[in-house]
Formats: sequence, C-alpha cells, structure tokens
Amino acid sequence: MKKTIFITGATSGIGEASAIKFAAAGFRLILTGRRADRLSNLSSRLKTLYQSDVLQLVFDVQNRKQVNEAIESMNDEWKQVDILLNNAGLALGREPFDQASVDDWDTMLHTNVNGLLYVSRAVLPLMEKSNSPQIINIGSIAGKEVYADGNVYCASKFAVDAITKAMRIDLLKKGIKVTVIHPGAVETEFSVVRFKGDVKKASAAYIGFQPLHAADVADAIFYVAGLPDHVCINELVIMPKQQASTSYFDKK
Repeated sequence: MKKTIFITGATSGIGEASAIKFAAAGFRLILTGRRADRLSNLSSRLKTLYQSDVLQLVFDVQNRKQVNEAIESMNDEWKQVDILLNNAGLALGREPFDQASVDDWDTMLHTNVNGLLYVSRAVLPLMEKSNSPQIINIGSIAGKEVYADGNVYCASKFAVDAITKAMRIDLLKKGIKVTVIHPGAVETEFSVVRFKGDVKKASAAYIGFQPLHAADVADAIFYVAGLPDHVCINELVIMPKQQASTSYFDKK
C-alpha cells in the first residue's frame, strides 16, 4: 500500500512544494488549507502530472472545531496516515514589542502553536496502523534565535521547537519519529503575508542575497521522511549560503 502524507498549509510555499515532491514519489496526499480554490487547483495538477490519489480538506487550523470535523469526515480509505507535516504557519507585522498589534499576536499564536496542537492531536490516532509513523514540524531559525521586532513570531516558533521535543519524548514508546525543520530565509508568500500585502516591502527583504526556495525545504523534508526506520533526525536547521543566523547576512 502506498504511504500517505497529511500536509497542512498546502496551498502555497513549503506546503505546496512538499505536496509536489511527495506526489512525484508516489505518495497518497491529504492536503489541507483555508483556500478551497487553491487546494482544488493543486489537486488537479497533481492528479494530471502524477496520477496522485489526493484528498482535500478545507479548514483553518486555528479553529479546533473545523479541524476535528474535517478529520472525522474522512472515510475509512484515508484513515491511515504515515507522515504528518505540520507546515501551516505565518508571521504578521514587523514592529517592536510596544507598537505591535495584539490581534497579530493572537493570529500568530493561534495558527503557529494552537493549530499545530489541534491537528497533531486529531491525526495521531490515524497513525497507529502505520509501520513507520512520523511527524515533521516546520519551525524557523526564529525559533532558535530571537531578533529585533520578531517578538511574538519568535515566541511562537520557540514553542514549536519545545512542542517537538515534548512530542519526541512522549511518543517515543509509540514508535513515532518526530522531527522539526528550522529554515532560514525562504522566498515564498510568507513575506507578503507578514507585510500584509505590501509586495514592495516583501521583495526588499530578499535584496542582496539568494534566499532558499520552497523546493529546497521540501527536499529536506523528503530526505528526513525517507531515512531508514531506525534513524530519526530530531532537528534540522537549513539556511541560505549567505545567511549565518537570524541577523547575520552577507548581502552584496
């Protein structure tokens, strides 16, 4: 039987690139996101290119009721998950702590932290029948080092790092591998969202150096997922060549 991967935030960026990577390798895909039109378009492309088996689930990870109802609605054919990729996440705003929007803080925490928790708890029972279950969480270099004006976004990704470590310990006896991947600067829709649609500001964030592409991170995810069953990478930090940390860049 083909392996099944469950991907949150599959409508763009790292999630979309991962869906393409795993589809090309013959995986069955459970793709989730808030934007039904994008999910439908991606699913159609994957079915055409790779004859993929795809299930679409439309929900917002922030909404626990939506998460549970969507996953409970799956028929028995899909109720075995081998890999859970917790990719859904975002950053909003780039202001110092005393000027930041509390609404932005709420959205980041509800998405990056609560969303990961809600989906993980709902999907875990579906991983019990897998011979090689694995959870891969997408963190950030911002979850390892705090930077100026990053405040609550950094806090949310520090939480992802801590939750991953807790999962690794608590799920050890169940044979579930747990990995967190911490990317540095990746040029995706991420910056456009952070700057609330200001494409000029978003583009300026990558001037002077070559950032990662979503496909680069998808390659790392695929590598981690393809290791022998007895091998687990607990965490992986992946950076552009010209970025050494959250604050040190070799910009030309």
